[in-house]
Amino acid sequence: MARDVTDTTPIESREALVEWLAAGCKTSGAPLRIGTEHEKIPFYKDTLGPVPYGCVDGRCGVGNLLEGMREKMGWEPIMDRDALIGLAQTDGGGAISIEPGGQFELSGAPFLDIHATAAELDAHLGALASVAHALGVAFLDLGASPKWSRAETPAMPKQRYRIMAAYMPKVGSRGLDMMFRTATIQANLDFVSEADMVEKVRVGLALQPLVTALFANSPFLDGKPTGRLSQRSYIWLDTDRDRTGMLPFAFEDGFGFERYVDYALDVPMYFVKRGDVYHDVAGASFRDLLAGRLPQLPGERATISDWANHLSTIFPEVRLKTYLEMRGADGGPRDHMTALPALFAGLFYDSVALDQARQLTKGWSADARQKLRDDVPELALQATIDGRSLRDIARDVLDLARAGLKRRAQVDAQGRDETIYLAPLEKIVSDGRTLAQQRLDAFNGPWGGSVDGTFQDCVIPL
Repeated sequence: MARDVTDTTPIESREALVEWLAAGCKTSGAPLRIGTEHEKIPFYKDTLGPVPYGCVDGRCGVGNLLEGMREKMGWEPIMDRDALIGLAQTDGGGAISIEPGGQFELSGAPFLDIHATAAELDAHLGALASVAHALGVAFLDLGASPKWSRAETPAMPKQRYRIMAAYMPKVGSRGLDMMFRTATIQANLDFVSEADMVEKVRVGLALQPLVTALFANSPFLDGKPTGRLSQRSYIWLDTDRDRTGMLPFAFEDGFGFERYVDYALDVPMYFVKRGDVYHDVAGASFRDLLAGRLPQLPGERATISDWANHLSTIFPEVRLKTYLEMRGADGGPRDHMTALPALFAGLFYDSVALDQARQLTKGWSADARQKLRDDVPELALQATIDGRSLRDIARDVLDLARAGLKRRAQVDAQGRDETIYLAPLEKIVSDGRTLAQQRLDAFNGPWGGSVDGTFQDCVIPL
């Protein structure tokens, strides 16, 4: 999340929380948009070391990257006390932020088609090129940091991250790895009604393990292969079970905005922000804040910003805000950054494709979905559900997405529709080999058993 919400409007009731989510429904005829977020792991090209926030031993860090991008793009600064921790477009569009270990993120503006997303990505990487080159910095296109230990990984100066880092070891064994050593691509999509939201949440949840398989790209950690194709996805299995997972209740009768609000209310809080200060209330109940009886802040009442910020600290495979977030993909190369939103635009923004995707997945039981989620970090496309491999299911899903994109008929200046962005996924399914498997082959071949090869072959071209 690039910028914490600052709306101080008081919340008086649970019903107001429901209404806030429901306000995300697009009115009839309103255009549906797609937002894309992607994180990139920076490193120094000469030492292959991680990039801290500030300047160390004459080397400039992530804070300088942000300053350079601010000068280059003219975006507004996002501050945490005295530290520059992000940038935002002046028109309220995209934003740049930094994750706990320095992962450099673009939270893209919402666009009508993937062609505009691709243009935004080109502009972002183009601006980043001159800034990063001057600092001797490049970016890995992996879903997990391949070499540096957790102790070697720098920490960014954000108050919320300090609170989270102190709390994570109390609720899971891998939360700090999630924060400091993983990277992801995310697609954000609209809904037009509560029923539409429910349908998209169910299809999205059922398909997130497939997304993890298609985008599996994190086979290394601590300088060696982990035995998994998506170490990032495996890390999430024991990060914090109160706020992660496949949300089986979303498939039960009666699921809607109210049920999600009740779920979110029962997820422990991390912080309450007042002014420039993040108050550590980790483990506290939002219900107590709503009632004005939070022990750490007696008398404080919940605001819209508290609710929006709390929702941003819940991490299920599909997250509901006033839009939907698809969260199953590893970080990856440039063509993966446009492939993910294209996949879901094809599935979600065409009624025929959405209905067919629901028919494809609706027979899967909660236990089967969870087993698939548990198996996919290691097996990727070889994982199975109801007797079918994910590779076979991926063929069907990509056919649905391709047909949906063709019916959308959004073309670029060359007359090409959005199906062009599915190409990297179609190649993976055709070959049966994920990026992670290809990179393991390189590790066991030309890299000579060293993950240092990632710093040559797994770099985002700038």
